[in-house]
Amino acid sequence: MSLDAVVIGAGPARLATSHELARRGMEHVVLERGGEVGHTWANLSDSLTLHTGKHMSALPGRRFSRGTPLFVPRGVFWEYLRDYAGGFGLPVRTGAEVTRVSRSNGGWRVDSAAGAFDARAVVIATGIVANPIEPEIPGRDRFRGRVTHSVHYRRPDAYVGRRVLVVGVGNSGAEIGSEIARSGGQVTVSVRSGAHVVPLSIAGVPIQYVAFWVRKLPRPLQEALTAGVARLTELRRGPPVLPRPGHSPLDAIPLIGFRLVDEIRSGRVAVVPGIAGFTERGARFSNGDEREFDDVILATGFRAALGILAPPARRDAKGFAIRSDRVTSAEQPGLYFVGHNYDATGGLYNIARDAPLAAERVANQARG
Repeated sequence: MSLDAVVIGAGPARLATSHELARRGMEHVVLERGGEVGHTWANLSDSLTLHTGKHMSALPGRRFSRGTPLFVPRGVFWEYLRDYAGGFGLPVRTGAEVTRVSRSNGGWRVDSAAGAFDARAVVIATGIVANPIEPEIPGRDRFRGRVTHSVHYRRPDAYVGRRVLVVGVGNSGAEIGSEIARSGGQVTVSVRSGAHVVPLSIAGVPIQYVAFWVRKLPRPLQEALTAGVARLTELRRGPPVLPRPGHSPLDAIPLIGFRLVDEIRSGRVAVVPGIAGFTERGARFSNGDEREFDDVILATGFRAALGILAPPARRDAKGFAIRSDRVTSAEQPGLYFVGHNYDATGGLYNIARDAPLAAERVANQARG
């Protein structure tokens, strides 16, 4: 089958790109490895709720309904993705895991469980959740307890009454750790480099909306405003309970909301330094201390899922493919990426921005 484009994946980045390709009359197919649209969102934590407001989390062409909460729960967002694909009649093939993307006759060949597809262009929209990072920690094979990555966490029931170590203090680790602690687990959080903590909203306005406007200002003014928010937070909530990292809060996505902070202040969550290795019954930390645990949850982040590309793509410091602009491969003609820009304005906002760019690049290529 010869197509204008193949879009790999069927989460928000893929569906937004498909919608924009369809608007431009591009013949394409969307390949989803799971058995349903939004397979990844169907299998994330039950309690997951977007940190981004609904006004900046919608995909092109369809807003959330009026009654949708400002911060959208996972289940509602998954239903939104299914309605989006069905409502626009997007050409999604489920059960079509892609195994290889390679050059063929000046275009691309995509091998998948649903067969092979030839196309002028390929849009990699596989996101990052499909590729969790599990660092090599010495002694893991000796540990008698359970070790899992945060991507596999669903609900706190299995951790009630157990000693749980959460490695990492990003937003996933914070939400999981605080939820288990509230449910009766004995939680310890391992913090290697610290975290900047910001409120979920300011005067009822999502911090994402504030960040969107602050980022338009000169850098010195941005720094002054973020420092002011930090001082105001300390006045209202007390001094930080987590170490602060060496970088500015403008240079990485901060920890959003105070759930973990509140659990630390209450004494239900303990904080320890970075993990140095596993022991038979627990873990050893960078300060030499050892503690016993029943479970370890690795909230150690994700990297872009690019293993299907042949030859492999060169990556930047954050693990994303090198691009000449927001979406275009700097190395391979006809190769584009959507869902690979992350900052304080939110991944979904960036998807809504990047999907039309990639679709227009594909359309220009087809025209000429």
